[in-house]
Amino acid sequence: MRIAEIFRSLQGEGLLTGTESVFVRTSGCNLRCWFCDTPYTSWAPEGTDLSIDEVLLRVGEYDTEHVVLTGGEPMLWAELVPLTMALARQGRHITIETAGTLDLPVTCHLMSISPKLSNSTPPRAEHPRWSIRHERSRHAPDVIRRLTGDYEYQWKFVIDQPDDCQEVERYLELFPQVDRARVLLMPQGTTAAELAEREAWLADYCRESRLRYCPRKHIEWYGLVRGT
Repeated sequence: MRIAEIFRSLQGEGLLTGTESVFVRTSGCNLRCWFCDTPYTSWAPEGTDLSIDEVLLRVGEYDTEHVVLTGGEPMLWAELVPLTMALARQGRHITIETAGTLDLPVTCHLMSISPKLSNSTPPRAEHPRWSIRHERSRHAPDVIRRLTGDYEYQWKFVIDQPDDCQEVERYLELFPQVDRARVLLMPQGTTAAELAEREAWLADYCRESRLRYCPRKHIEWYGLVRGT
């Protein structure tokens, strides 16, 4: 597996916000969101090839129950299957953060799915090849249904503009089985000021629509830096 970084921090997003966790960040992604906050795992992937045993050894340096497998897109890596099995045997709680476009028979206690809206597609004028590829690949409803049906889950949507909220509602109409209490709307932004600006209207919308507002606490706590 190509690994960008392994570190301990507090989970900054979602239902487990504030939980001390070890993060295993894989490198490589099949999408190219223009607002990606880890471009070193997508637009310009970096990292080191590590065996499963090497990853387990690194994770074992931390006495932490929760492990978050993130990226990039961790579902790109077939090694994720034996890795999650080994982590589960150790008694670890496993969260997988995925865009929901790829599927593997992994062991997982919280499938954190971030479906990509049309707001994620990079500009065609600047990135013609990736714009077409991203738009073609970003929505995989059969994969979403399988992941949501087989695991405890949360959905996280990145919201940039108010109109994005209506796209979320249209998206949710395709999945009537999804629990709205597990659908989180997260402001797009990489600084505390940008997040606060969008929170001003997005939090109100979430309360009115019975969805959850999802702050990005790690940016508020640490800024946009690696290892957090």
